[in-house]
Amino acid sequence: MSKTFLAIGECMVEMAPSGSGTYVMGFAGDTLNTAWYARKYLGEDWSVSYYTAVGTDQVSNEMLEFLQAADIDISAVRRLEERTLGLYLIQLKDGERSFAYWRSQSAARCLAADRCALDASLDQAGLIYLSGITLAILPASDRTSLLEALRAARRAGAQVAFDPNLRPRLWENAETMRTCVTEAAGVCDFVMPSFEDEITHFGDADPKASAERYLAAGAGMVVVKNGPEEVICARQGNLRAFQPKPVSNIVDTTAAGDSFNAAFLAEYLTSENVEDAVTAGAGLAGRVIQHRGALVDCLEPA
Repeated sequence: MSKTFLAIGECMVEMAPSGSGTYVMGFAGDTLNTAWYARKYLGEDWSVSYYTAVGTDQVSNEMLEFLQAADIDISAVRRLEERTLGLYLIQLKDGERSFAYWRSQSAARCLAADRCALDASLDQAGLIYLSGITLAILPASDRTSLLEALRAARRAGAQVAFDPNLRPRLWENAETMRTCVTEAAGVCDFVMPSFEDEITHFGDADPKASAERYLAAGAGMVVVKNGPEEVICARQGNLRAFQPKPVSNIVDTTAAGDSFNAAFLAEYLTSENVEDAVTAGAGLAGRVIQHRGALVDCLEPA
């Protein structure tokens, strides 16, 4: 297995509240967050890469410099002159976040438009990571192309991990979202949903039902996150539940799921031990949510 962790998606300009009435500019996005944390958790024998499309303007240049400074390979990133980066603003209330987005000219919407570039980016990957947002921002034909490329990559030996990250406002309609996410799950070795999303948009009775539904779609392993409640890890004929340690002093839940996914996958790729992977994922997520913003240096206990 190639030791390259490749994340596919959209890196955006993030405007995060500083706590004093002002906002701090950074760069983040669900799959970028996971790549950033994976780089910190994976050993030096692993490389971490990011595949997306950006503009040729100054803010795009700054984002690429940010990725390089984080030791994330950007060699496959596409540059599009007529596009730029999307932007989002975080709003916080009682530790919970909501978002406002500006992304109509986001270059990342074109990330799968060039099939040759897409295939080349996947060619050396050992683990390919994407989310429902990756799919949602693409035109329908490009979603199909991306899933075809992932199937080809799996036949060549890569593994695929997927967080459904259900965001209906990004999709044409809720039915399209459910259909595409279910199809994507069938292409994946790891599906890592959040139960809050699944009960809202699929109507699952409990996390076990979410796990069983994604297994039925063809997923290899399903890891259902559920805030402070049990994490469900399931394969066909094997379901286990793990209780994370409680977390106090929750400041900002941004990137909780993204960071969990990163540490879980990093540990599992190394040890293939599910319990250790859940412990790593829950431990990192628990530390992240005690800080503001998506990307925080908190590998050690808070």
